[in-house]
Amino acid sequence: MTLLTALPAPGSYRLAGTGRWCSVFAVTELANASIAAAGLELAQLISALNLAPVAPEVTVDQRLASLWFSCSLRPVGWELPSLWDPIAGNYQAADGWIRLHTNLPHHRRAALQVLGCEGNRSGAEAAVRHWQAGILEKEIVTAGGAAAAMRSRTDWLAHPQGSAVAAEPLIHWISPRKIQLRNRPEATADRPLAGLRVLDLTRVLAGPVSTRTLAGFGAEVLRIDPPGWDEPGVISDISLGKRMASLDLRSNEGRQRFETLLSNTDVLVHGYRPGVLDGLGYGADARRRIAPNAVEVTLDAYGWTGPWAQRRGFDSLVQMSAGIAETGRVQARTGNPHPLPVQALDHATGYLMAAAVLSALAAAAQGEEVPAARLSLARTAELLAGLQKYAEGLDLTKPADSDYNPEIENSGWGPGRRLAAPLGLDTSRMRWDRPASRCGSAPACWPQ
Repeated sequence: MTLLTALPAPGSYRLAGTGRWCSVFAVTELANASIAAAGLELAQLISALNLAPVAPEVTVDQRLASLWFSCSLRPVGWELPSLWDPIAGNYQAADGWIRLHTNLPHHRRAALQVLGCEGNRSGAEAAVRHWQAGILEKEIVTAGGAAAAMRSRTDWLAHPQGSAVAAEPLIHWISPRKIQLRNRPEATADRPLAGLRVLDLTRVLAGPVSTRTLAGFGAEVLRIDPPGWDEPGVISDISLGKRMASLDLRSNEGRQRFETLLSNTDVLVHGYRPGVLDGLGYGADARRRIAPNAVEVTLDAYGWTGPWAQRRGFDSLVQMSAGIAETGRVQARTGNPHPLPVQALDHATGYLMAAAVLSALAAAAQGEEVPAARLSLARTAELLAGLQKYAEGLDLTKPADSDYNPEIENSGWGPGRRLAAPLGLDTSRMRWDRPASRCGSAPACWPQ
């Protein structure tokens, strides 16, 4: 068994459907291959667990794969809240462009504090014009906010962080150890992940996409958020198939319940920056002591080495830093940043994280040592920058009615229709046993 290290070759899976995102970058190719990676690693796990005589073939629907890189839920009779805070977005500075990410209240406060302006768009625009983009980026990040100046690909690759990320592997496997997989009699070729307990400590998109993917093949996913946490405009998309619970890890009761959960976990997925879990008392040694047989996969924004390894970041910011938005601007012949049509770094990284989980489980099933896996949005940006475009089909504009399942999903916000699944195996159909639900709507315990 070889652990996953790269995207699968196009000929290793069947490709159906047509349609592609309009972009100078190979966004649809990235969607196809990252989703296929999860399918192929699941096929290997099915074989390793002897759930089928041979590894099943994998099919990816190109149109649906592309559409799942956007929002998968169409509300019926209600509207999704805006994905973005009013202050979030691109701003013209004195010498270039900068993007502010203010969706989280503390990031918004940090940006407005540095700018010294009122909390409205026009005030922020006027204030940013007096700053050099790189200096403002540094000041906001130092204040605990999230921002990124627009750089070219050349500037990014010459930057200490850009060169560090380019030298990192796509999936960094570290600290191998033997683990004993828990017996799961519920697992079948149709629901190969049934009974698998996945503890989800991720936010926003990439990590939640990975655990949503695992839930699509039967995994029991329990996501833990701080009390009062919410991600309007996102949660209804990425909480599909999961139980959503809350715990305060700074309280004794919350810590005790968390440790009980962790001790009974098969897979731990988290997206904390390096050192954050250590600060809570749950560093790598503590996690292995509490959950010695758990597969672990984690991500960060800007990579695991280099001066920005601990920097806060999101897909839209990494696109600005890594030269994606600037390359798009040049190709589109516009003066403004021109990002990807979707948050492809988040989604692709999420599917690759799911694939890494499945790869590690297959290795464990065959008695091999299992390392932890680390991925990053910035390294996925390098992957995308090197991909060749080849996908055929008309450019996508918006989903058609036929792209959705006919059944109504009764989500925690109201009824809606979900996009049809983009991934299928000969033995397994991707489907979710639970509708999307609100943060904190479930108890913090594993189902009996």
